[in-house]
Amino acid sequence: MDYVDFGKYLVQQRELRGMSRDDISRATKIPPSLIVALEEGQVERLPARIFVVNYVRAYAHVIGLAPEEAVLRYEEVDRATPSPSPAALEKERRKRAWVGLTVMLLVTALGVYAFLVVTGKLPRPFAG
Repeated sequence: MDYVDFGKYLVQQRELRGMSRDDISRATKIPPSLIVALEEGQVERLPARIFVVNYVRAYAHVIGLAPEEAVLRYEEVDRATPSPSPAALEKERRKRAWVGLTVMLLVTALGVYAFLVVTGKLPRPFAG
């Protein structure tokens, strides 16, 4: 079982009871976007594990499942899924930093170029 399977389990149990995602959100005060992420197994959109465990507990309670059983199922999935290594996380962080820096430099260069063209210090491109 993975996160997607766990989410399908929650959806199935919710639908068996004739409840909507909005019903769950209202009853638990969990934002609708997090209900969707939980049900679709989108772990990257969920907050820290401690919050997710409490969301699972509240969700299960509202639909009439045993909260601790639902939490145990979630923890089983969570343990079975390998977490990324610190080196991989650092590599990804550096990659995002370089991409951000590159975009920022390009935007700055375009801004300076546009300023120089508008102020007449550089000729207009494609001027005929």
